[in-house]
Amino acid sequence: MFELRDAWFTYARASAPALQEISLTIPGRTHTAILGPNGAGKTTLARLLLGLLRPERGEVLFRERPAADWPRRQMARLVGVVGQGTPSGLPITVAEFVELGRNPYVRAWAPLRSEDRERVESALRRTDLAGLAERPLTELSGGEVQRAKLARAFAQDPSILVLDEPSAHLDVAHEMEIFRLVREFVDAGGSVVTITHSLHLAGRFSDRLCLLAEGRLAAAGAPADVLRSETLSRVFGWPIEVLDVEQTGVSGLHVVPVDPGGRRGPAAGRRPEASR
Repeated sequence: MFELRDAWFTYARASAPALQEISLTIPGRTHTAILGPNGAGKTTLARLLLGLLRPERGEVLFRERPAADWPRRQMARLVGVVGQGTPSGLPITVAEFVELGRNPYVRAWAPLRSEDRERVESALRRTDLAGLAERPLTELSGGEVQRAKLARAFAQDPSILVLDEPSAHLDVAHEMEIFRLVREFVDAGGSVVTITHSLHLAGRFSDRLCLLAEGRLAAAGAPADVLRSETLSRVFGWPIEVLDVEQTGVSGLHVVPVDPGGRRGPAAGRRPEASR
C-alpha cells in the first residue's frame, strides 16, 4: 500500500532532519500504528504518505507511484483522513459536516446525488451519529466531534484511512470507541495507518507497529516484537515495563511506566488497571 525507501525530510530552517533513512513497507488490509515520543516525526511521516510533503531524498510510494504525484481528488477517493484538532466555529450541522466527505465525487456547488446522501446516512449510522445529524457541530462533545470526523472520512467511501491522533484528549471510553470503529473497518477489508501516543490501544487493535525515535525507525513489526521493555524505555527515555498474560491474568500485553523507585503506578505493588 505504502512504501518508503530511504526517505529523508527536513523542514525549512530546521537544524536537523525531521525524518531520515526511513525504509518501511505498510501492507494493505492491516492496521498499522505509528508510535513514538513528541517530535519523533510521526505527523511528518503521515504527510509524506499522503503526498502533502515530498521527500528531499529517497522515495515515498503509494500503490507503486510517488505519493506526491497523485492528483488530490484521485487520492481523496482512495484515502480518508482524520487529522488533529477540531473544526473551529463552523456554522454547520453534523450532517452537513459529514457531507463534506463527498467532495471528491461532486462538482463544486453541485447538489448531492441520492448515492451521495446514502453514503452520508450510512456513515452517520456507522458512527452512531444519526440521532445528532441536525445538531450544530459546535455543540458536540470531544468524543462526538471525533466520531463526526471519522464519519466524514467514511462518507468518502475510502479503502484506506490515515488517522493522526484520533483519540487525543478523549477519555478511555471514547478512545476505545474510536479504535473499535477503526478495527471494524479493517476487519471489513479496509486498511488503516494510525498515528498515536496510546501504546496499549495500538498494541491491542493494530496488526503492525512502527516505532519512531528522533526521526529514525527504531522498530517495526508485530506488537509483541515492538512493545519490548528495553526498546520502549530507550525510545521514550523512561523506564517502561511490558507485562505478559502470566503476570496480569488478562489476555494481551500491558505497557506500564515505572517510577525511578521501581514501582508500577502510584502505589507500590498495585496491579495496573489498563489492559490490552
